[in-house]
Amino acid sequence: MTTPLGTLDTLEREGRRVRVRRTTRETEVEVTLDVDGNGAANVSTGIGFYDHLLASLAHHGLLDLEIKATGDLDVDEHHTVEDVALVLGAALAAALGDRAGIRRFGDATVPMDESRATAVIDVGGRPYAVIDLPFRAERAGTLPLQLVEHALESFARAAGATLHLTGTGRNDHHLAEAAFKALARALRTACEPDPRRSGVASTKGSLG
Repeated sequence: MTTPLGTLDTLEREGRRVRVRRTTRETEVEVTLDVDGNGAANVSTGIGFYDHLLASLAHHGLLDLEIKATGDLDVDEHHTVEDVALVLGAALAAALGDRAGIRRFGDATVPMDESRATAVIDVGGRPYAVIDLPFRAERAGTLPLQLVEHALESFARAAGATLHLTGTGRNDHHLAEAAFKALARALRTACEPDPRRSGVASTKGSLG
């Protein structure tokens, strides 16, 4: 499968369930994604808080998600975080196919104690991201918090999605988790089949 990321191995595809893998000198990432799942997650990136955020994305988006990633964590966390987000985005794009018959747009606001995040997404094939999450510290666990925004931007680019995600809060853990939960809920709506639509949700007659 040729994508903006280069060549990915499509190991399996059935309906809206896909398994893809990308290998570079820095990382090896394999993602299995079922858009029509139940929220089951098995995520292993070597970065505990990142695993937690991705599992939350799956649970609240009702995505069945398995991620196996190894990377050069001896250098730092950047390559692993980025490449997992890119392959996850590419898997979503592959699962949605021509994106016909889906709602396309979704939005959600999620609170977590003192924090609140709002995600608005268009999975219509236009890659763009506006992320504003005012973290206070440098890290949550072993995850550098500046990489949260980068991961979300990378995911949107590879998925062919326009994502606006903003939040407020005093606790960085809560803010990051609220952001991923809001994204999950917005994705769930955007990817759902629209029973009243037979083609793509565009007056142009095509998406991308």
